[in-house]
Amino acid sequence: MTLERLVTTAQAAEILGISLQGVHYRIKNNQLKSIKQSGKTYVYLWDDNSKKEGYSTSLEEVAQRKEEENIYIEKVIESKDEQILLLRKSVKWLRRQYQEEIERLEKNQDKIISVFDSEIKLLQSAFNEMRAIYKPELKPLSPKKKFISLVDFTSLMKTYKKTDKEIKILILKAIKNADKRFIYNKHTKKVLILDEDFSDFK
Repeated sequence: MTLERLVTTAQAAEILGISLQGVHYRIKNNQLKSIKQSGKTYVYLWDDNSKKEGYSTSLEEVAQRKEEENIYIEKVIESKDEQILLLRKSVKWLRRQYQEEIERLEKNQDKIISVFDSEIKLLQSAFNEMRAIYKPELKPLSPKKKFISLVDFTSLMKTYKKTDKEIKILILKAIKNADKRFIYNKHTKKVLILDEDFSDFK
């Protein structure tokens, strides 16, 4: 006849040959029946050896599962380590590629700037040559012609002992003879007189 007896968790650990933590683990997973009395936990154990062997076998299974879990965790960690190592190598490679690309772009930029500078100098030189060849010869500006008023001309002629009638005849003859010193405007009917030498009218 098999009977259950009530023992403390410490006694259960000793009887079953497991740790106190293992006893609490089995209580939590309903592998051991327990009861609390006066704030203390007691465990029901069978008196016969078959039950004890069953507990021992259960312990071995738990230990085996624990070992398998540890192996699985180690493999997961190892796999993660490999992934981390691979990622580090990838990051290192990408950094190197990035740096090489930056250096390449900087070199190309220097070359492009150098080519542009050369082309600009060449164009400037060609422009200067073309400007020198096709530069129009600038004619010196003729001095601005000055005019004198009819009153001033009359006063000048007076010094030559000319009368008003003679002065009028002189002007009419000069216009008729296309004297460049006298410019007649047909629209305004006015005469412009250049400020030049009139000594020939003496």
